Amino acid sequence: MNQADPREIQTLQMYLNEYGQQIEILTQQLGMIEQQRIEAVAAIETLRALQESTDGVVLLPIGGGALLRVQVLDAGHVIVNIGADVSVERASADAIEYLGDRITELEAVGKKVAGSVEQLQGQATEISRRIEAAYRGIRQGEAGQGGIR
Repeated sequence: MNQADPREIQTLQMYLNEYGQQIEILTQQLGMIEQQRIEAVAAIETLRALQESTDGVVLLPIGGGALLRVQVLDAGHVIVNIGADVSVERASADAIEYLGDRITELEAVGKKVAGSVEQLQGQATEISRRIEAAYRGIRQGEAGQGGIR
């Protein structure tokens, strides 16, 4: 009879746990990527609305669900974070273009991360099948030994 090696089952279970942790981390990364994409889209919409505004008055969220009605002094220029805690001033049109490029980059990274999640899920599914088959083999072996006595 072909008995499953308990060490192999333990190793497979360890791999399955590691894949589960990696999937969780990548899923969190996907959430952060999506949040950044949503914020960039909102910033573009706000900048476009400001360009169309005649009075330059906007609602500024200050936290806790509170908003201030403020007048934008210079709607033609925006300070944009370009990474590593570095911000630069850009013309609104340039900022919109930069944010659009950023959205494209985030979508590409999101697709890559989603592909990695999908691949890990496939590997985890295969390991689960192998573990299940090993346990099935153990149960069948125990049932066969019980009938021989």
